[in-house]
Amino acid sequence: MKIYLYSFFLLNFTLTFAQTSVEVQLKNLDFKNVDAQIAIAPETEIVEGKVSYIFEVLQEVDSFFLDAQNMEFSEVKVNGNPVETSVNDTAIWIKETLEISNENQLSLNYKASPKQAMYFINWEYPDDGEIRKQVWTQGQGKKSSHWLPVIDNQNEKAIFNLDIDFNRDYKVLANGELILKENIEDSRSCWQFEMEDPMSSYLLAIAAGDFQQENRESASGIALELYMDKKDSAYFEPTYRHSVAIFDFLEEEIGVAYPWQNYKQVPVQDFLYSGMENTGATIFSRLMLTDSIGYKDRNYISVNAHELAHQWFGNLVTQKSPKHHWLHEGFATYYALLAEREIFGDDHYYWKLYQSAEKLKELSDTGKGEALAKTGGSSLTYYQKGAWALHVLRERIGDENFNKAVKDYLELYAFQNVETADFITEAERVSGQDLSEFVANWLNQTAFQGAEALNSLRKSKFITDYLELAGLRETGLADKADFLKVALNFPVNDYIGQEVVFQLEGHTSQEAIKLYKKAFESGNPFVRQAIALSMDEIPQELKAEYESLLEDESWLTREAALTNLWMQFPNENVKYLEKTKDQQGFSDKNLRILGLTLNLATPAFQPEKQDNIYKELSGYTAAHNPFEIRENAFGYLYQINAFSDQNLKDLMQGTRHHTTRFRDYCRQLLSELLKTPQYRERFQRLKGSLPENQQDFLDLKLQQL
Repeated sequence: MKIYLYSFFLLNFTLTFAQTSVEVQLKNLDFKNVDAQIAIAPETEIVEGKVSYIFEVLQEVDSFFLDAQNMEFSEVKVNGNPVETSVNDTAIWIKETLEISNENQLSLNYKASPKQAMYFINWEYPDDGEIRKQVWTQGQGKKSSHWLPVIDNQNEKAIFNLDIDFNRDYKVLANGELILKENIEDSRSCWQFEMEDPMSSYLLAIAAGDFQQENRESASGIALELYMDKKDSAYFEPTYRHSVAIFDFLEEEIGVAYPWQNYKQVPVQDFLYSGMENTGATIFSRLMLTDSIGYKDRNYISVNAHELAHQWFGNLVTQKSPKHHWLHEGFATYYALLAEREIFGDDHYYWKLYQSAEKLKELSDTGKGEALAKTGGSSLTYYQKGAWALHVLRERIGDENFNKAVKDYLELYAFQNVETADFITEAERVSGQDLSEFVANWLNQTAFQGAEALNSLRKSKFITDYLELAGLRETGLADKADFLKVALNFPVNDYIGQEVVFQLEGHTSQEAIKLYKKAFESGNPFVRQAIALSMDEIPQELKAEYESLLEDESWLTREAALTNLWMQFPNENVKYLEKTKDQQGFSDKNLRILGLTLNLATPAFQPEKQDNIYKELSGYTAAHNPFEIRENAFGYLYQINAFSDQNLKDLMQGTRHHTTRFRDYCRQLLSELLKTPQYRERFQRLKGSLPENQQDFLDLKLQQL
């Protein structure tokens, strides 16, 4: 009977607490400081800690809670006294009556095994000198409460101080300033980080790994700490190129001093997104790494500037609700564009605006346009339409008014939460203009304002010239040859030159050959790349010029050129493979994996190494490799139908991967393979050797056939 009554009490207690909404608690309590001592055991994927919370009681309460995903708790005290608690899979409730008061303390011990938000990379494998062992966090969209009991709401801001206990052979970074690192027991160290100002819990960050570190300093004296896994050190300079210049530009352009103590950046393996703007500590994807050859193809500049801009727009001033998400992403995208403009010039700026306008117009014309100030919008809306809105607003109220409105907005709402109206109010006050029409057309209207966008774009002579050229796409080559020839005059514009080449696609006349030769001779890497990507059939008259693409400063160009040359001139395959055999390509080894595949299909080239070549190619699907390398290897093995049993096991592991993009790729490939009896039989045979969750997923896919 006592057991029954006790169970009933707990059930009723939990249900009562469950009715306490975050919004109500935010009105009743204000958490000021969070001091956490955290021990991370990556081999077992366990986090244990002791946390102290200082909070103010704004209205009398009889209970309150913290978000806590699947955690165990002990020694829970309020103001030094043990308290009654209730715990479920998502939260801990503290039953304690508290009157209005300034300083209260909650302390607790906890233990967690995070299934998301904190990721443990490759700790199950022995260290062979090639494997990256890392721990990193991702709070936005994944909830920091999987590894630390917090309030998972952007409207709750606190000062977070983290003491992190970790293996001393690695380097640890987190939000704030590292004030002390001291060795403790069992080859471990404690890194102590302190912050000065409050932030939302989704911006908490920890990263640990075998990182090298280089320090820079901004013009304003802010310490910039640049990190990279030592195994990727060759990418350091090209990846972080212009980082100091971007920081200095944004600080001056925004007009408000960088609001945090320092700024750190670190790329990690298998990150969920391109980057994440944790307060003072951006974590970004290893996919962003580049060397000097691949720098023109893809680089970290845009993501670098975007995540840095968030330190003001999102971190310093934070949205009240998802309806105002564009205040984060639109501003970060716009200021990143301005930074790119500073580095790459006006044409680059207007080209990116033009590209995003084309996408937004297409979405709008199909009836799928979205209002900017709404909940549940797409990335295209929040990021690109948001940037366009700011571009248009700046033109409408003028540079001086725009800059002052942004500055006043940031200073007025520093370390607070805002709505769209808060920014518009500042813009109206500073400019003296009624912006209701702007709000209606650009923030609340679902349709993209294509006519106004086009008028704005036409202020760029480059865009006007480009649109004139693009208007000739349906014109016969004979009628536009002279125009195309002039467009290729030195110095040829990157984007106009590419457009000329794309309009030559499929043409093999002597007039076309002459234009192609001029395009080759331009020396413009983007024009030459357009040839590599668009020329399906290589005329004999252009063979020598096309072969020269194998030496361009572009991994994308070399990849396309090697593929086309290998296919169209089989008698010279050995020459092409010999020329490119030691080249790796991007950080995803695009050229190396392509070369290995073509090598296997060219028996005359290195016949004595065929077994080792297949072993290397096949080995790139292994689970410890970065997912971008694995994806490339899976793709080429599929093309040559050369999956080993281990490759199929690796594919099944990929179907459960934490990175959505790669997981979806593996699932799609699995579906394709299961369409054939051969692979259905092979997977059935391997099923018993797979982990239970992979067996269940395989059964599900087989049932769907």
